[in-house]
Amino acid sequence: MEPKEKAALLPEKPGVYLFRDAGGRVIYVGKARLLRNRVRSYFLESRWIDAKTGSLAREIAELETIVVDNEREALALEHNLIKQHLPKFNVVLRDDKTYPYIKFTAAEKYPRVYFTRRIRKDGSLYFGPYFPAGLARRILHFVHKRFL
Repeated sequence: MEPKEKAALLPEKPGVYLFRDAGGRVIYVGKARLLRNRVRSYFLESRWIDAKTGSLAREIAELETIVVDNEREALALEHNLIKQHLPKFNVVLRDDKTYPYIKFTAAEKYPRVYFTRRIRKDGSLYFGPYFPAGLARRILHFVHKRFL
């Protein structure tokens, strides 16, 4: 089934969508409050707001969607999928400084829990991303108050 036809059959639920090119590479990851409406807009030339959208729409060969329970889940999943695939049409969320995480240094003799914006392969546990950033700080405050 063509992506345009598939878009018309999507549920009116929140979720994340991935566009792939003819080679199967993820070229764009997006989130939507209503998947059907958002994804269908890419296939209506009258809705293209800039040249980038038109270029993207012409390259879409495959469409994949993931339905979630709410917009917050969609935002978190979108963020993680962009980090994983680094799609060429996503530029804003590629920066790791966008959202904060809570880091737990479980491998250390005296483990620590703190706020960070950088994930490293250091054996620590990372929780997040959190948005807004204040949420991460409130959770961290709660953890320190209750457990440390």
